[in-house]
Amino acid sequence: MNKMPSKKEFCSFLKVAKQIAVEAGDLLQSRFGRKQKIRHKGTIDIVTEMDLRSQALILRRLRDEFPEHDMVSEEGALTAGRSEFRWIIDPLDGTTNYAHGFPVYCVSIALAFQDAVIIGAVYCPTRQELFTGKLGGGAFLNGRKIRVSSVDCLDRALLATGFPYDIRTSPDNNLAHFERFARRAQAVRRAGAAALDLCYVGAGRFDGFWEIKLKCWDVAAGMLIVTEAGGVATNFSGGPIDLAHPRVLASNGHIHKEMIKILR
Repeated sequence: MNKMPSKKEFCSFLKVAKQIAVEAGDLLQSRFGRKQKIRHKGTIDIVTEMDLRSQALILRRLRDEFPEHDMVSEEGALTAGRSEFRWIIDPLDGTTNYAHGFPVYCVSIALAFQDAVIIGAVYCPTRQELFTGKLGGGAFLNGRKIRVSSVDCLDRALLATGFPYDIRTSPDNNLAHFERFARRAQAVRRAGAAALDLCYVGAGRFDGFWEIKLKCWDVAAGMLIVTEAGGVATNFSGGPIDLAHPRVLASNGHIHKEMIKILR
């Protein structure tokens, strides 16, 4: 097992992640609002031509910079088992929003070292907002340090969540959790891009977030940004998040125990 990367390596990884996230986001924005070629992966789970174009750009750039690193991406790209470094990529989080011209979507890029996420970059091109996090180095929005909110009561909290793609067929669909939180919190929002929801917790725009049936590329960068901004990211019981099957609860920390009680 090798030691943690050096400070210089951390800076290099983050610089590249930021550059590529912005490049991919700008590519997506260049076609935003235009008619898309859409393929259905499930009844309501879709992929557009721009998901694939964004992914191709990100993978090409990362392979040029770090050819020895492993990579996993939402749209089926996978190289695994060779390296202690693994890039975790969502080339377009919020695909349904994007396909409908709803301006809430982003690019999410994270780097894990020995299964610990050490770098995160999430770029929202419609607002030109770049969220970044570095393990032990804080979280930032367009270069300015961010912190979670100070709200300490669920009654005054603005929460965010999402619903799984099998909501029509599975009884494990988050609707019961949603109803309970809607009755307890000040309000609940459902914008459709988990990576951005997590970044908004880090920036203090949301006070808490929960969601089921996510994938590693949905949460890897965002959960690092939350924790580096002073928040907490766990599973629904308060334990470590399993990136292989993430059920994510993220908050400013002050309302975390209250949220765990609701989820139980």
